[in-house]
Amino acid sequence: MYNPAKFTLTDMINCGATLRKLSAGADSMEKVADQVVSFFYRQFVDPHTSVNALALVRFFKTHPLGQLPTDLQAYAQTMLKQEVPAATKCLTLLATQGDRPEWQSRQASIGHQAIPLISEQLVAQSPMISQLISQFGLPIHAVLDPDPSLIVDLEQKTFNVFHVLDAVDSPHVPAQQEFVVPLAVRSVLGFGGMLPSGNLIAIIVFSKVPISRETADMFKTLALNVKLAVLPFDQGAVFDEQPLVSR
Repeated sequence: MYNPAKFTLTDMINCGATLRKLSAGADSMEKVADQVVSFFYRQFVDPHTSVNALALVRFFKTHPLGQLPTDLQAYAQTMLKQEVPAATKCLTLLATQGDRPEWQSRQASIGHQAIPLISEQLVAQSPMISQLISQFGLPIHAVLDPDPSLIVDLEQKTFNVFHVLDAVDSPHVPAQQEFVVPLAVRSVLGFGGMLPSGNLIAIIVFSKVPISRETADMFKTLALNVKLAVLPFDQGAVFDEQPLVSR
């Protein structure tokens, strides 16, 4: 068990070793992602209460709309209520684990299953998504339409982390009254990286104990461990059920 309020270098090393092995026996990136969110949710505990320290853990991946399973293609289209080009990158929820039943299945998510990133202007209107990309150290256009000549450089880069020390009243964390306050969310942390396909992975944790900047920085290394775990599926099976129709 780990305490995110007092996360040590030894903790980071042990976590990383576990994360790298989570792809063993998996046959899709979604299964690995599910193992990742379950690991963080179950292993990070508040020692004062002996309950989960994280209210919610989500694993996202950008994915072209036309390569999504058909149900997610339809979901993304209805989010914007307009025709979305097949090449549009969607911030897609691969796995989720949290305190509420609806946070324990990606299919049960109401507003996050597949978010079309149709333009830089639209992304800028979503405070958490835009800050996540910005704090990772990426220009938004590199996520929406990565330059093939730069993908290798981005894929080898160690990204910064998205970190909100005080989630309450933060302009970067929406749903304050519906989520942050009732769940007693103290800090938010996001980490991830770019895959060789040019798609981004991002894990976002909402913690009920404060996470310091020093701890947040250690998750840069954990991001590399997660990336190694999902890498075998970057050009293969991403979802448990592959799309029946590709647009």
